[in-house]
Amino acid sequence: MSLYEQLKWRGFIKDVSNEEKAKALLDNDKVHFYCGFDPTGMSLTVGHLVQIIRIMLLAKHGHKPVVLIGGATGLIGDPRQTSERKLLTLDESLANAEKIKVQLSKFQKDAIFVNNHEWISKIDMISFLRDFGKNFNINYMLSKETVQARLETGISYTEFSYMLIQAIDWLHLYQNMDCKIQFGGSDQWGNITTGLELIRKTVGEKHDAVAMSSPLLLKSDGTKFGKSESGALWLDEALTSPYELYQYFLNTSDDDILTYLKMLTLLSKEEIEALMEETTKEPEKRIAQKRLAYEVVLLVHGETKLANALNVTDSLFSGEFSKLSLEELQMAKKGLDSIESESINILDALVETKLASSKREAREFVKSGAVMVNELKVTDFDFVITKNEAYFDKYVIIRRGKKKFALVEIL
Repeated sequence: MSLYEQLKWRGFIKDVSNEEKAKALLDNDKVHFYCGFDPTGMSLTVGHLVQIIRIMLLAKHGHKPVVLIGGATGLIGDPRQTSERKLLTLDESLANAEKIKVQLSKFQKDAIFVNNHEWISKIDMISFLRDFGKNFNINYMLSKETVQARLETGISYTEFSYMLIQAIDWLHLYQNMDCKIQFGGSDQWGNITTGLELIRKTVGEKHDAVAMSSPLLLKSDGTKFGKSESGALWLDEALTSPYELYQYFLNTSDDDILTYLKMLTLLSKEEIEALMEETTKEPEKRIAQKRLAYEVVLLVHGETKLANALNVTDSLFSGEFSKLSLEELQMAKKGLDSIESESINILDALVETKLASSKREAREFVKSGAVMVNELKVTDFDFVITKNEAYFDKYVIIRRGKKKFALVEIL
């Protein structure tokens, strides 16, 4: 299977400006390609894994990745479908850019990292309007989907001009680093093709640049991929723990699992098909889901953090927490209803952690012997949870029945 065919099989190709050119560059050549990431936050999310995997896949086949961090475009704001973005300060944009560069470098150590603030900041307003703005008429810009989506609610000139700045990026990289391919999500297609148009008008019709996009990854029910009950899932473990990430993918629906294995892992076609066959035979074992969760956490956080996530998962299944490390207990906290207290009565703790709906119900649970505090069964209504019961003088696990858990952090 050629690289282009593999990209199609994995679902990485939605739009392509010239399929024959794309096949020639990807299958018969070794080229520089680029993908951009705007530093709108301090961390990327799991939604960015689609482009990260594609970067890794092309690099694996000998192509050279140029990763653009949008220190300048992050200051402008890529138009959303709903409303204007909150503008970042220059310091915020550059600080976020540096954090995202560190994140991305873990995935592709030999990538070339560039920040578009280096060249965009040097363009004065008159040059921007004469040298670049003159290449595009308003009708062309209004036809872009990102702009069309905002015409009813309104769009500022700032965000309207975003596509021109991204176009300048590609022209700069094409002329200075021989970047022949740009790719991104399908929501970026209008911006990407604007760059292609600027190259055509500047270099001429015989340019060899190719634009490509991939479909946005949605769940089979149409909802947004990468959203949990608590919000976005981040690649920064301080914002989303390895355990939370593991659980998210472990709970992937059967309808989504094949798509996720193709687009979020580097497993081969043969490995993915074998996993799907096993899962079809024994769906209750969730073999494919476990492998997906394993591969994603390993990719994002490495072997040690993956082992931590697996230990926490096993403990929450078995109810045995005594062997968890302090770091693993901190991970477990993210997956449990938790409260903080210097000391608390067991009945109050059951209600506040939502293990009981009322004190009356809490008494029934205690009376029937259904409540444990760490390794101790509690039968006394007056039992008080203190530092004495805590693992590492800090964490207490309350268990109700076989599968209901909560955590008390001792202050």
